[in-house]
Amino acid sequence: MNKQGQLDNEQLDRLRSKVQDEVDSGRMPAAQFAFAHDGEVVLTESFGTATGSTLFNIFSATKALIAGVIWQLIAEGSLAPRTLVREVLPEFGTEGSTPEWMGMITLEHVLTHTGGFPTAPLGPPKWDTSESRREVMSRWRCTWEPGTHFEYHPTAAHWVAAEMISAVEQRDHRDVVADRILKPLGLEQVVFGEPAASAEVTPLVALGQVPSAAEMKELFGIENFDLGEVTPDILVAFNEPSIRAVGVPGAGGVATASGLALYYQALLHNIGGLWSPQVLADGTGTIRCTMPDPMTGVAANRTLGLVVSSDDGQSAMRGMGPTVSPLAFGHNGAGGQIVWGDPETGFSFVFLTSAIERNFITEAKRILSIASKAGLATRPVSS
Repeated sequence: MNKQGQLDNEQLDRLRSKVQDEVDSGRMPAAQFAFAHDGEVVLTESFGTATGSTLFNIFSATKALIAGVIWQLIAEGSLAPRTLVREVLPEFGTEGSTPEWMGMITLEHVLTHTGGFPTAPLGPPKWDTSESRREVMSRWRCTWEPGTHFEYHPTAAHWVAAEMISAVEQRDHRDVVADRILKPLGLEQVVFGEPAASAEVTPLVALGQVPSAAEMKELFGIENFDLGEVTPDILVAFNEPSIRAVGVPGAGGVATASGLALYYQALLHNIGGLWSPQVLADGTGTIRCTMPDPMTGVAANRTLGLVVSSDDGQSAMRGMGPTVSPLAFGHNGAGGQIVWGDPETGFSFVFLTSAIERNFITEAKRILSIASKAGLATRPVSS
């Protein structure tokens, strides 16, 4: 249902057709999208095996939940962007080969992916408890001086953020996310930690073929590309309830498109007054890192936890498509999950899918197409 005619029906038809084509061709077993405005979902649609209540793994879109908690703690004075990680986690990096650099890492470095430890290892069973996580972190090392280079940290940075949250709050980060974000906002369709283990989540399915050497050579001038820890096999492992239960802070959430769209309405409008207006504006709008992203070659445009579209003509390279405003902010997730909120229109948009596309070139093209059509559907809103 498109409430009050707030969306452009012609553009919506194009969006529906694109998603339905992906489903009909077998490239996408299940999908959902949702638009929200003025604190309400104005349109949600499901495709393939999905229904309106189907939960999806949202992967790195989870990072926005962690950011929401951090912003509250900053406003309360418990943390600050310049807080050194070691002020909160004294053992951090003390046993590794670069203890001096590890001692320089701040919360801002952590949230802007400039800390210098993008592939620091942490997995089962060590990720099960705070004690074992912090013991592993004591041996981490930097690969560059903090603050001098941007490289996306798929999970490591947000494990640090989560441990800082736990240390400040003296309780598990999963409980903090629930008590500070999900429960106050009534977000029953956004699930994190233990509840995600028992939730019925649509299964992830790896599809397609990795890019050929010829494709890679034509597009990038190289024949191989290292995806690091974000591989289809690792992503599909989130089908396991035990992995979802851990509450991986950079990747472990599950949600419906509607639920996540409502969270971004809270970020757009400070629903419930959960945040200091100044800190919220900073977190959703102040770009603190413009160093180039080595994956794309364009400015990373990182805030304390999110990505901002900006007016440099490179919004498409940041996963939001070229049709959102320069003020749009968001954080996508692996597998083609698209999530943004646009202060200019007041709309938030979320697209979720169970397909894990092995060809990241195909995935990038799909994200661009869907995000672009969604942005056009929100412009303009007739009064």
